[in-house]
Amino acid sequence: MSIEINNESNFDVDEQKVLRLATHVLDEMFIHPDADLNIVFVDVGPMEELHVQWMDEPGPTDVLSFPMDELRPGSIERRTPPGLLGDIVVCPQVAESQAAEAGHSTMDEIALLVTHGTLHLLGFDHAEPDEHKEMFDLQRDLLVGFAMAERKAGRRK
Repeated sequence: MSIEINNESNFDVDEQKVLRLATHVLDEMFIHPDADLNIVFVDVGPMEELHVQWMDEPGPTDVLSFPMDELRPGSIERRTPPGLLGDIVVCPQVAESQAAEAGHSTMDEIALLVTHGTLHLLGFDHAEPDEHKEMFDLQRDLLVGFAMAERKAGRRK
């Protein structure tokens, strides 16, 4: 699996943890090992520009996803074909603010956003109540599974 992480922000992001998380999520979703994913961290200004350009909404947002090959989750019997998943763009400063409101660490919020963005790349959405429940339940399960794997590996939060 090719996961490229570019931190173009002024925020110190634990890129190794993000890499482990993205790998975990893609493995759990049975994504082909030859699939490509790009994760970019940007500051508030560039995120606001992207938000206006692509969503026609003012102000910065926390995460944007740009799917490419419209890959969907695979299964134990059949992984998704190789391809380009797309790009996830995260704004750590927005994540930091949301983390303070939620009462957890900025890295926990970044992990949530990367997972959320990856699910969007895989075709999940949360516009309708049933879609919302499915996506957020899966997001929670993936994050819990990742936290358990990190603890098992002896990594601290």
